[in-house]
Amino acid sequence: MRRGDEGLPPLAGPRGGEPGELEEAVLVVLRAGVLGSLALVVIGMAVSLFHHPDYWGDATALPRLLRPSDGAHTLRDVGTRVLAFKGQAIAMLGLLVLIATPVLRVAVSVRHFARVRDRAYTWLTAIVLGLLLLSFLIGRAGGG
Repeated sequence: MRRGDEGLPPLAGPRGGEPGELEEAVLVVLRAGVLGSLALVVIGMAVSLFHHPDYWGDATALPRLLRPSDGAHTLRDVGTRVLAFKGQAIAMLGLLVLIATPVLRVAVSVRHFARVRDRAYTWLTAIVLGLLLLSFLIGRAGGG
């Protein structure tokens, strides 16, 4: 089923026709990232509520749930707590997937432009990808 068959306007391809290879790849990355993120956040919330049923009705339980000292502060903490099936860490992983989705979209674009031998766009998107990754490193260094 093509996009135009779903009642949605078709995506324009590079020449205004069918969606191009890059557009299709970006659509898949963005859709998978958002849906995967949503699934992880919902699963994380469900696990938290299952492990702590008092969160449903106790007004004093919410501040305990949101206490920063109980959260994961590094990727290693998130990974460890996800493996321990902690709901907050699973939800946080969902948010990290959501943050990483546009970065992956740029990486897919770099790969595409390199494959079609478009040097200008390959370099431009590679620079954008490098700046995005650099911003994560700077943020990590500044955030501890």
